Amino acid sequence: MMRKVAVFTGTRAEYGLLYPLIARLKASPDFELQLIVSGTHLSPRFGETWRAIEQDGFAIDAKVEMLLASDTACGVAKSMGLGTLGFADALDRLRPDYLVVLGDRYEALAVAQAAAVMRIPIAHLHGGEVTEGAYDDSIRHAITKLSHFHFVACEQYRQRVIQLGEQPDSVWNVGALGLENIRNAPRVPLERINEDFGLKLSSPFFLVTYHPVTAADESPSETFHNVLTALDAFPEHQVLFTYPNSDNGGDQIIQMIEQHVAKRSGVAWAVASLGMTRYLSAVEASACVIGNSSSGIIEVPSLGVPAVNVGVRQKGRLSAESVIHVGTSATDIRSGIEQALTEEAIVLAQSACNPYGGGATSERIVDVLLSAGRLGAKVFYDIPGAGTGAH
Repeated sequence: MMRKVAVFTGTRAEYGLLYPLIARLKASPDFELQLIVSGTHLSPRFGETWRAIEQDGFAIDAKVEMLLASDTACGVAKSMGLGTLGFADALDRLRPDYLVVLGDRYEALAVAQAAAVMRIPIAHLHGGEVTEGAYDDSIRHAITKLSHFHFVACEQYRQRVIQLGEQPDSVWNVGALGLENIRNAPRVPLERINEDFGLKLSSPFFLVTYHPVTAADESPSETFHNVLTALDAFPEHQVLFTYPNSDNGGDQIIQMIEQHVAKRSGVAWAVASLGMTRYLSAVEASACVIGNSSSGIIEVPSLGVPAVNVGVRQKGRLSAESVIHVGTSATDIRSGIEQALTEEAIVLAQSACNPYGGGATSERIVDVLLSAGRLGAKVFYDIPGAGTGAH
């Protein structure tokens, strides 16, 4: 009997990573794909990226509005509550056999907690990772504890999920799903990107994405001001900004981007969302990627481009040698960019080994779901010799 698999997406970046899995599920005769779309996808401020999902040929089975206008911590918490209400209705109507959730966003926690209460088995991607500079770190581990299937990006993360009490035979090291896009997604010429977004980019240029830090002693506005100051030290380079996520403090970052772009007309541009294929293409055409996005850690190393990771948001996440980690001062950021532009860094980026693999991730996930039998209650896994009173 055909099984129904609901895939949740709440942000443009998450959808881009999920694309190969969504496409494989849609093409499979063994599964009925259901898409639940929420978060920034439905927001005009973030580009209404649900339209791109439909343009890719996917039907959206449920749209769940959840974002409030406020980007304060209280506003984000209330958005989670609204999301849970909407997800409960959507899941009750769709009645999926499995729910696929990727990552560590608060939107994902909202849908996961609804699914757990409704006894819908959750397949979680990218568990076991550590990002000490964002409350996403706690959210990721919480989703792990709500989930039955765990698809992690490397062996170190597999061991961490097991350490959290998950049965070893429920945790699969399948690599990072986003690297499948790098292998298979078509590339878009820079001229086409310019045409699509009204830009005038030419090499060399920097691609910049900075997200607010939400769980560490780092001022997002101060750090981003220092990023902008550092960029001004490279007048020969154009700059393309993409918007941050809808975290608390994100609106201020967007305002700072828009003010900077207005002051540097013809040199700097901002795009709410490039989309997956245009983003990968822009990375390949750039001199380096700057900011604190997970893409700089996980995907960019496989594109042969140096990445400058700013501050503590991604602290604790495994990274390739081509990723340059810097502090938050303008001097530190400028030094990191200077290093990324050296011949040594460029050569290293083109040969660096990405610890997140790069195989047939979506195929492996689908195979596991296909072979899954009836799931019973979760049983906590105690690591032998740990937590049992043994000495």
